[in-house]
Amino acid sequence: MASPTVAANAYANLARILESGPGKSGESNGPSFSALLKDAVGSVAEVGRKADAQTVSMAQGKANVMDVVTAVAETDVAVSTLVSVRDRVIAAYEDIMKMPI
Repeated sequence: MASPTVAANAYANLARILESGPGKSGESNGPSFSALLKDAVGSVAEVGRKADAQTVSMAQGKANVMDVVTAVAETDVAVSTLVSVRDRVIAAYEDIMKMPI
């Protein structure tokens, strides 16, 4: 289940994309797909690092178990989302390759 933080980040990213849409900030086509993909992978890696840091802090007796569980759940949601996007991109590529020329 997505946490409020993950949902808020998703809405903020969507708002940022819409604000930099066509005719704004000098770009005619908005952000590139590669830039969006790079941001998504970077955010998943950052969430993973936070979960690792929480786990280490708990092992040292400095963190609450609930914080660790929340961080791990956010990582799970982020990785699941990234895998879903990857699967959709691969399916779209396969559909394009099946098209007659």
